[in-house]
Amino acid sequence: MSPKSFLTALLLGAGVLSLGACAYNETLGRNQFLIVDDSSLIQQSQAAWAETLRTQKVSTNAAQNARVRRVGDRIVQAARLSDRHWDYAVFEDATPNAFVLPSGHIGVTTGLLNMARNDDQLATVIGHEVGHVVARHAAERSSTNAATGLVLGAVQSQAGDYGQAVQAFGGLGAQLGVLLPFSRSHELEADRLGVDYLVAAGYKPSEAVALWRTMAQQRQSSTPQFASTHPSDQTRIAALEQYIASRGWN
Repeated sequence: MSPKSFLTALLLGAGVLSLGACAYNETLGRNQFLIVDDSSLIQQSQAAWAETLRTQKVSTNAAQNARVRRVGDRIVQAARLSDRHWDYAVFEDATPNAFVLPSGHIGVTTGLLNMARNDDQLATVIGHEVGHVVARHAAERSSTNAATGLVLGAVQSQAGDYGQAVQAFGGLGAQLGVLLPFSRSHELEADRLGVDYLVAAGYKPSEAVALWRTMAQQRQSSTPQFASTHPSDQTRIAALEQYIASRGWN
């Protein structure tokens, strides 16, 4: 395959990306590449939630469930999303974790509840998860995944003898060069939005930093930031401290 042909393939891939719709997200203050329909994500999310409830052990601890619901409702109201229905569940899992689905479902593990020393720290996590919904990160990430797949397909179809190499390294290159950094930027955006919501809900922003410091101390994985979907703990803490200071919330 000649360099000219390969360049043509790359330009073709870039053209596929440019065909996607761009929408301005006022909350984020930037354009988003969105070709995935929200309704399809919601439908998939509802099925995923039902499957999670079926396959994972749900806590029946009334106090734990009431705590998550109480804090969650305050955050949702602060984010101005109380016009939709929200469901919460506590899962019996020692791993500190939480997740949100575009359908309005939030899951929190018992490990996270044990780590969050107060409701301010729990609000940090729930605020972060709600921030993903407001930012439409699920739709944006799905759109980027779909478009990246189209680009790699276009390049591979023109690669000839280089096709095997493109197939082997193209996906990795797209992941490290586009998808992982994009995901890390999403996490930092959700952190900032989460702080906004927890402050609006009456919680202490300083506890957001305290929570991430605790998580950093307990972190067992040493995956380098360039190969991770999440920012390093140090990056995250520094960004939070800078943002909180910039808003005068110290």
